[in-house]
Amino acid sequence: MKKGVMRPGHVQIRVLDMGEAVKHYTELLGMIETDRDDQGRVYLKAWTEVDKFSLVLREADEPGCDFMGFKVVDEDTLVNLEKDLVAYGVEVEQVPAEELKDCGRRVRFTVPSGHAFELYADKKYTGKWGVSSVNPEAWPRGLQGMKAVRFDHCLFYGPELAAVYDIFVNVLGFDLAEQVLDPEGTRIAQFLTVSMKEHDIAFIHHEEKAKFHHASFFLETWEDVLRAADLISMTDTSIDIGPTRHGLTHGKTIYFFDPSGNRNEVFCGGDYFYPDHKPVTWQAEQLGKAIFYHDRILN
Repeated sequence: MKKGVMRPGHVQIRVLDMGEAVKHYTELLGMIETDRDDQGRVYLKAWTEVDKFSLVLREADEPGCDFMGFKVVDEDTLVNLEKDLVAYGVEVEQVPAEELKDCGRRVRFTVPSGHAFELYADKKYTGKWGVSSVNPEAWPRGLQGMKAVRFDHCLFYGPELAAVYDIFVNVLGFDLAEQVLDPEGTRIAQFLTVSMKEHDIAFIHHEEKAKFHHASFFLETWEDVLRAADLISMTDTSIDIGPTRHGLTHGKTIYFFDPSGNRNEVFCGGDYFYPDHKPVTWQAEQLGKAIFYHDRILN
């Protein structure tokens, strides 16, 4: 049942060399730099996104993800969800407005898998990049690289998936769109949504806490994914796998790495979800096909 969480809003990723990272995310992925702050963080957005940023880069000694944020519909919703988290026994942290530039206050919490998330209601509205909100052209000129359309989702690895599920579904109002079950019926992968998309966030069981698998960016067509693969080769960017198709979600995909070793995905297509849909289930013995539909093995 929806409770006012609208969409993935941003992700903060740690990078080893800011110059190399900015070049990767702008010139290869095609995101637009929108600001920098006194901490040295760089803010970026994809061209269709209406808020000021969706990706924050922070230079650090090791790569990874600091947190992922979700935008809620308004301040009243933020207050209510904060109360619900506390009532459920989740410890919350208040992050003041402007700690991220042009972003309102955030409510941060850590789930049992070890990952940090936050909710917020306000962020500076800048509109789509390069096109007017009145009589807009089909797309803006001047886009670079893969021409990422939007920040779409993240996949995290960690333990205690059942407890994570309870927080996202029972407290925050997400729906379970797809899952992988082991022979005992234990959920070892869960794809959760607050929209009509096949997933806005996903978790796969892993014994070690707080592992970051990838941040994903949406492209429009399969041809765009193939073109992304060409650009990966043209720039000698480290590739993980693809182009291929997922069984889970049925999205067409390619995985590759930023210069710090953070995994990126660009993808297109994928299934849709309505609240009356029952979860799609994959069996663990078919996990290879579920993850990489063509190769049918885990890389």
